[in-house]
Amino acid sequence: MLTYCHCKPCASMKILHVVSSYLPAYRHGGPIWSVHNLNKWLVKKGVDVTVYTTNASLKKESDLLLGKEVKIDGVKVIYFPSYGYIHFTFSSAIFFALKKNIKNFDVIHTTGLWNFPIWAAAFWAKRHGKPYIISPRGSLMEIPLTKRSFLKKIHLTLLSKNILRKAALIHFTMEEEKEDYFSAEYPFFKTAVIFNGIDMDTSDVQRLNFRKKFNIPEKKKIVLFLGRLTWIKGFDTLIPAFAKVIKKESRAVLVLAGPNDEDYKKEIEKLIEKYEIDRNKIIFTGMILGDDKISALQDSDVFVLPSYSENFGMSVIEAMYFRLPVVITKNVGVAPYIKQGEAG
Repeated sequence: MLTYCHCKPCASMKILHVVSSYLPAYRHGGPIWSVHNLNKWLVKKGVDVTVYTTNASLKKESDLLLGKEVKIDGVKVIYFPSYGYIHFTFSSAIFFALKKNIKNFDVIHTTGLWNFPIWAAAFWAKRHGKPYIISPRGSLMEIPLTKRSFLKKIHLTLLSKNILRKAALIHFTMEEEKEDYFSAEYPFFKTAVIFNGIDMDTSDVQRLNFRKKFNIPEKKKIVLFLGRLTWIKGFDTLIPAFAKVIKKESRAVLVLAGPNDEDYKKEIEKLIEKYEIDRNKIIFTGMILGDDKISALQDSDVFVLPSYSENFGMSVIEAMYFRLPVVITKNVGVAPYIKQGEAG
């Protein structure tokens, strides 16, 4: 559970949060929501929060917002034009905006590590003597580091280690994420573990809406996966496991709810064909948000997350909020707490 300081100095603090993508770039998954929820509740506590981000993964109509301040749940957000692709965004506009305005903030908070806006924020924070906090959000965990490992090693050697060394604080969401960081012997000044919270309003959502929308009869047992369709989520384990499940429970259907990351859906379809699973047994919904997401959690029978690496696991906490039994791997950040509480 998070606690907040209510003293006047903290309430009057001005925080600049720098992140490469932000709402409504939903395809980036859990961190998009947890970062915004943090900012939203800081604002509710009287803290002045501004977000500098880019238009990465946003639709073209977002160009109308570029360079202009908009408010999302009271959080001031400014989107800057960017270039590159989903895993790396460059923005000269955010660089010069930071140069000009960073002196007006008390604390700089960055999320992620492998993107240009974070480097720029650290650079200008140091130049102006401003303390900055880094939330790696799994960037430094062992398995994610194996993806594009050569580039990341170069990056760590030439740039990121210095950024980490000079941070006022490195924020982890789980003890396991922190342990991976220490085991790799990265430089650090001070660390803190603060869990993510959830913020869900279910008051206006009716049960069975999800089943009706996707034509799933009430008699069917829904096994729900909620997240990006990507290799790290462990579909090469999930699909063969589900093939065994339906041999014992013919009513089971597997719902894969999430965006198709780097066209990984094709790989999942190959696995479905390999294990000779009836296509009617697996439903791809695409990204679901808001009431659809809540309804999916309400209507499901079991939640699964077989990830190879997950620094926290927001979707697991959301599933447990709806009293769903959860089946997860030991690589999911919240796994030790699930095991300790015999909750999955």
